[in-house]
This record gives sequence, structure tokens and C-alpha cells, in this order.
Amino acid sequence: MLRAILILLVALYVLHAVFLGEVRPPEGVLAPSAPHQEDLENGPRWKVGDFQLQALARFDLEARVLGTERYRFDRESALSPIDFALGWGPMSANALLDTLDVSQYGRFFFYETDEAPLIEFSEMGKNASNVHMIPADDTIRSRLFAVRTGQVVALRGWLVEARGPDGFRWRSSLTRNDTGGGACELMLVESVGIR
Repeated sequence: MLRAILILLVALYVLHAVFLGEVRPPEGVLAPSAPHQEDLENGPRWKVGDFQLQALARFDLEARVLGTERYRFDRESALSPIDFALGWGPMSANALLDTLDVSQYGRFFFYETDEAPLIEFSEMGKNASNVHMIPADDTIRSRLFAVRTGQVVALRGWLVEARGPDGFRWRSSLTRNDTGGGACELMLVESVGIR
């Protein structure tokens, strides 16, 4: 019996490492371009569950996944069940990322280093963001949940403002130059490509 349990645990570990673990991408800048954003005056609207969404901008990007974090119990998880920490430009290259400790917690993402940084922290912030993902449908949700740290993703959709019952309001940042509370993007995701 003990042997069967050990074999099962080893098999689960191997499956996790192969199918869910971090991917080690090749060297170099993997996502050279900053996100493309087209701000809107009066964008489309949608209803998702109990939430009303209004598009603030069309938003497309190709970025390296620095981390993913699932949420189940906060109020926002009914709308956005997963966050991606994403990097482009220098924040998509192993040379820089190997010197950083990247983590996510409480709908924020953090990076720190014990070494002299290769670029200024302000430049890191301009080339990375924590994005709250709103899947457009169940297929997109499944694709988002399949993304692994280290992969490069192409995402297409909208930056939105969400309003919910009891005056709840959650608004996307519209710039890559901000930090702290309110600096994350809130994205309605319509397509996910993984490479």
C-alpha cells in the first residue's frame, strides 16, 4: 500500500512538472514590443454575470508570462479568476529575469533583487504589468488556466471598467507608467495564443 502511494505521488509530481510547471524559454528578448492600446471615448458594453463592463480601450499584447495566480475567494474572482504578471522588452529576457525574484499576492505582483539591477526599477515597471484576466467565455477561461510561467502569450481584448451590485467599481489602468493600487490592467480577453 505504501509503495502504491509513493508511486502515485511521484507520478503526480512528474505530471505537474511536465504539464503545469514553469517553461524555460530561449535566451534573448522574447516579446520586444510594448502592448498596443487604442483608447476609446464610448466603447462597447457587456454583461458578465452580475457585472456591467464598459470598454475603455482596445488592447493587444505579446508578452512573457512572469507568473500566474488564481483567485477563488475574493469578490473580484467571480469576474477575474486569474491574474498574469507579464513582461515585454527587457522584462521578457532571461538575462534580466534570472536576477529577479518575481511573486504575486493579493492582486499585485512584485519583483526584487539582491544584486545590482541590470536596468532601473522604473524601466522594469514600464515593461511589465499585472493583468487581471476576465475570460470572454469558457474556452478562453480554459486557455488562460493552461498558460504556464515562462511561455509567451498573445492576448487580444479590451481594457474595461467593471461595475457590480452595491456600487462595486473596478477600473483598468490605461498607462504602463503607473505603480501601486490602481496600476493593474483589467482585461476582457477575447483570444489567447501561446508560443
